[in-house]
Amino acid sequence: MTQPAPHVVLLGDSVFDNARYVAPGPDVAAQLRAVLPAGWRATLRAVDGATTSGLAAQLRAIPADATHLVVSVGGNDALQNRDLLSLRVTSTAQALDAFARRLAVFEAAYRRAIRDVAELGRPTAVCTIYNGNLDDPEVTPARLGVALFNDVILRTALDLRVDTLELRQVCREPRDYANPIEPSVHGGDKIARAIAALVTAGPEPAGRTRAWGAV
Repeated sequence: MTQPAPHVVLLGDSVFDNARYVAPGPDVAAQLRAVLPAGWRATLRAVDGATTSGLAAQLRAIPADATHLVVSVGGNDALQNRDLLSLRVTSTAQALDAFARRLAVFEAAYRRAIRDVAELGRPTAVCTIYNGNLDDPEVTPARLGVALFNDVILRTALDLRVDTLELRQVCREPRDYANPIEPSVHGGDKIARAIAALVTAGPEPAGRTRAWGAV
């Protein structure tokens, strides 16, 4: 029996659906098609502005012949909680408690969403949230806040045995960003090459998960 042609589907937010920010340059999906081996395909189902709660609608639109799923979601969830960075508190413990309550809500939603993806039975990878290209004085508190959301993503990936693409290691330069939070053509090329390396590496033995960075 002939094996189906490999077909990568990109799910999530504007990390993949970045066309409006890089036009007339190529978006991440087009860049991925350019670097995948001959015969491979890539389809974009990610939607600019999507949060974890919006992933279910994207799953219903996954092509039946999809062979690999790559998810980048959670960044907009973190943005919706950016008020935590300016929260007035009287102690560090109070600030951490506020973060903990918000993270518990995010973790419940994120785990449910990624479990639904994993249950489709295709090789799956999730992306961490990158740090962006922010200006002082928000750089340090934003990176610490992102790290807390990424802790949820990394632990979920380990628990559900899905691979992880560590975007903080991929998009590290100012020119990787078209604006403070969207990937540029340069950054998109790096993301596309990292995805291509991940999906063409072959499956990991059952019960194990891998973390990927820049290539």
